[in-house]
Amino acid sequence: MEWFSTLSLALGSAWTSGINLYATVTVLGLLQKFGATKLPGGLDALDNWWIIGVAGGLFLVEFFADKIPYVDSVWDVVHTFIRIPAGAVVAYAATNHLDPSVYVIATLLGGGLAFASHGTKAAARVAANFSPEPVSNWALSFAEDGIAIIGVVLAVFAPMVIAGVLVVFVLFFIWFMPKVLRAIRNLFRAVAAFFRGESFAEVAKRAG
Repeated sequence: MEWFSTLSLALGSAWTSGINLYATVTVLGLLQKFGATKLPGGLDALDNWWIIGVAGGLFLVEFFADKIPYVDSVWDVVHTFIRIPAGAVVAYAATNHLDPSVYVIATLLGGGLAFASHGTKAAARVAANFSPEPVSNWALSFAEDGIAIIGVVLAVFAPMVIAGVLVVFVLFFIWFMPKVLRAIRNLFRAVAAFFRGESFAEVAKRAG
């Protein structure tokens, strides 16, 4: 069942990369650095202190940026072009020692899962930014941080559990996908308007 554990780790880490890439890389690197696990394939390179330090520093930046209304949405737009391909790369790195038929499929699924988790996160943030108080935004941010970190730990130590989580998430995303795609479209429009000096909230509401 080693192939199943590797695939679950690859896809679970790709999924959490769509939520918080920097937390994912930091936790994976620290787990291997301190001997808690032996990461498969090319992921073993993550135990380098330079990689851990850079990822940890960016996680710290994201930790604060992600809790500021509207700044979090701008951050999500920028990271659309980072988290999704990174999710595919993480899945590939974890499985590149396996048969090509496995790592090619894992790479495609990893990118898809990163897109789904990133899109769901971005859609939830757009909704939270319309809230009149900041508590919902902060609660979402802390929850996302926790899900990303716990998800990585489950991907490493509980492959059956993370596989079940991914199945439930995919079923949820299939139902939620039209709303996610609409929210991402509106998010890009609102952020573009924000940089033109218009009100983020007003433009997003008109787009919706």
